[in-house]
Amino acid sequence: MSDSIVSQLPASAAPTLVVLAAGAGSRFGGLKQMEPVGPGGEAVLDYSVFDARRTGFGTVVFVIRRNFEALFREKVGRRFERQFDVRYVCQELDALPAGYTVPTDRKRPWGTAQAVLSVADQVKGPFAVINADDFYGVESYRVLAAFLRTPPPKAPSAHYAMVGFQLDRTLSAHGSVARGVSVTDADGFLTSLDELTRIERGPEGLRNTAPDGSIRMLRGDETVSMNFWGFMPSLFGQLEPLFLSFLEKNAGHPTAEFYLPISVNELIRTGQARVKVLPTTASWFGVTYPKDKATVMESIRDLIRAGAYPEQLWS
Repeated sequence: MSDSIVSQLPASAAPTLVVLAAGAGSRFGGLKQMEPVGPGGEAVLDYSVFDARRTGFGTVVFVIRRNFEALFREKVGRRFERQFDVRYVCQELDALPAGYTVPTDRKRPWGTAQAVLSVADQVKGPFAVINADDFYGVESYRVLAAFLRTPPPKAPSAHYAMVGFQLDRTLSAHGSVARGVSVTDADGFLTSLDELTRIERGPEGLRNTAPDGSIRMLRGDETVSMNFWGFMPSLFGQLEPLFLSFLEKNAGHPTAEFYLPISVNELIRTGQARVKVLPTTASWFGVTYPKDKATVMESIRDLIRAGAYPEQLWS
C-alpha cells in the first residue's frame, strides 16, 4: 500500500500514534521535544508525525506536562491540527490509585509506563508509542503500521511489537547512552530486554559499564529497543496491576520510575504477551546531549537533499 493511499485512510480505520513528550530534558538542559532542528524550525517530532501521517496513522496523542501545555500547543501542536486528529493528555504526578499519595519530595511523574496508562481514555484501537525526541525514519513507521493493520492471531497472549534498531546506529558521539538489548527466540519474538545503562565507544570498541563497574564488550550489531512499540488496547488493563505492584514497593521513593520496557518484560515473563521484534535498517538519531543538535540538523539536511523530506514539512 503506497504512502499516498494509506494517508487517506479514515482515522477510525487507522492506528493511533502516542508521543511521549513529558520529559524535562535534564541531560539536554531544556525541552528538547520542542527544540528546532529543521530548516523551517521543525522539531524532531515534526518528522515523526510527518512519517506517521504518510504511513497510515490517523490520530496523534501527545503526552505532556501541565506546566508547559500552553507552550507546547502553541509552538508544536497547532502545526499538526490540519493534518491529524490531535489530542493532548497531561501526565499528572497525582494520578494514582485510591489509597496512594504523592511523596512530598517527589517532583516528576512516575515514568513511561504511567505515561502510556494516561492515554487509556483516548485510544480505542491499535497504537504505536514513540519518544518525542527520537528520529526513527519512515521505514520504521511503515513496518510497524503494517503490523498494526494486520488482525492479531487468536491466542491466549496479547500480540504486540517492538521496532528493533542496530545498536551502532543509535549512539551519541557526545556521551554514553542507555539501551535495551533484545533477546529473541527462533521465531523473532522478544524473550527479554537486557537494560544496559551506560554504553559508549572506547578505544577498544563498544562497551557497557555496569553499575558495579564491570565492563561488557558489545559487537555493535545487537538489536536494541528505542522505545518504539506497537500495542493493542489490552495493554492498559495489563499495566494497571503492574502499576499497583510498583507503587507497593516504590510509593515513598522520590525518583523511582514505572518504566515501559520493564513492564513489557514482565508481561512476557508471565505469558501475558508476545512481542514481535520488527527489524529496521533505519538509522536512529536524537538530541540526548546539547552537542547532538548540530549532528541532528546535518542529518536532516542530508535527508532533505536526498529527497526523503520536503524543505518545509507543513507548508
